[in-house]
Amino acid sequence: MKNKEDDEHERKGMTRRGFLTTVGAGAMGIAITDRLAGKPAAAAEVTEPGEMARVVLTINGRKHHQLVEPRWSLLFVLREQLGLTGTKAGCERGECGACTVLINNVPRYACMTLAVEADGQEITTLEGLMHGEELGPVQKAFREKDAFQCGYCTPGQIMAVEGLLRQKPSPTADDVRHGVSGNLCRCGTYANIFRAGLRAAELKRGK
Repeated sequence: MKNKEDDEHERKGMTRRGFLTTVGAGAMGIAITDRLAGKPAAAAEVTEPGEMARVVLTINGRKHHQLVEPRWSLLFVLREQLGLTGTKAGCERGECGACTVLINNVPRYACMTLAVEADGQEITTLEGLMHGEELGPVQKAFREKDAFQCGYCTPGQIMAVEGLLRQKPSPTADDVRHGVSGNLCRCGTYANIFRAGLRAAELKRGK
C-alpha cells in the first residue's frame, strides 16, 4: 500500500519502497559475489571469559604494563589494579562525572572507557596534578574558593576544570560552566566551583 510520500517520490522517478528494494538487492549481490569468489564471511570476534590482554597505560607520565580483561573499565584498573584512588567511582554509568580523568588532555569518564581503549594514550589522574606533596593550581583554587562540601565529586570537578584550562587558558564564566556541565555535585556547590575555575585560570597564568 503506497502512501503520499511514495506517490511524490514515484513522480520523481523513485519510490521509498523501490529504493529499499534496490539497496537490499545490492547487498545480496555483494554477498553472493564474495561467496563465488571464495571470500570467507567475516566471523564475529569472540572474547573468551577471563581472557587477558596486554596494555601499556601511560599514567601521569609513567608507563604501566598491565594484563587486563577486555571488559575491565579504566576506572577499575586505576583503582583496583594500580591503587590510584583519586579517581572516584560514582554512578559507574557515565552520568555523574566523579571518575573524570584526562586522556590526551581531554576529559573522559573512566567508568565508560575500557582499559584496552586507553592503551598507548596519555592519561592524567588527580594524582598527576600534584608536584610532590604540593597541590596543583586547580586544586589550590578549589581549596581557596571552598568549592566542595562532601568532596566526593571534587576530583572529577577538578579534572574537568584542568581539561578545560589546557584547551582554553583564559576561560569566561560561561566556559567554566560548560566545562563542568558533565559533573554533578549533590551538595549544590556550583557557584563556588565556577569561581574556583576562574581562579584556577589566574593561578595557572601566574597571577
